Amino acid sequence: MHEHIATPNYPKVVLAFTHRGIKVEITATSYQNKQVYSAWATYATGSAVAVPVAYSTAEAIVRAKQWIQNHFNWSTP
Repeated sequence: MHEHIATPNYPKVVLAFTHRGIKVEITATSYQNKQVYSAWATYATGSAVAVPVAYSTAEAIVRAKQWIQNHFNWSTP
């Protein structure tokens, strides 16, 4: 059966945490009968998909933290 736009698939948030002041939400959904995860980063001026696809929550967390490190300017103390 083909997916239809009238029946969208909403990812489910399975884990949320804050890293360096940025809210990270790990979502889970099924794609081609496999569980996949994404990481969304929400910050003061917007939000972004930090990790479009990961195959475990651990992978999504690590890659989301790396994304935050790479996309924001952090001053060193």
